[in-house]
Amino acid sequence: PYTQGLIRSIPRLDLDSAHKQRLHAIPGSVPKLILPPPGCRFAPRCPHANARCATEMPELRELTPGHRVACHFAT
Repeated sequence: PYTQGLIRSIPRLDLDSAHKQRLHAIPGSVPKLILPPPGCRFAPRCPHANARCATEMPELRELTPGHRVACHFAT
């Protein structure tokens, strides 16, 4: 979800000014990295987060060669 949010926030240079769209904003605030909350750092801002995300840090794993993800919901 974090990467999807970042991709949706990139301006589209291929559209003319009549077809421009508002950029997507990721809601919420970035957590303090000095004392991060438990669990996934993106959980408070993630539309898919559940109780597990708030308490358990997802493991970084490789889905396909060169494509790593740290999300409980990645398939």
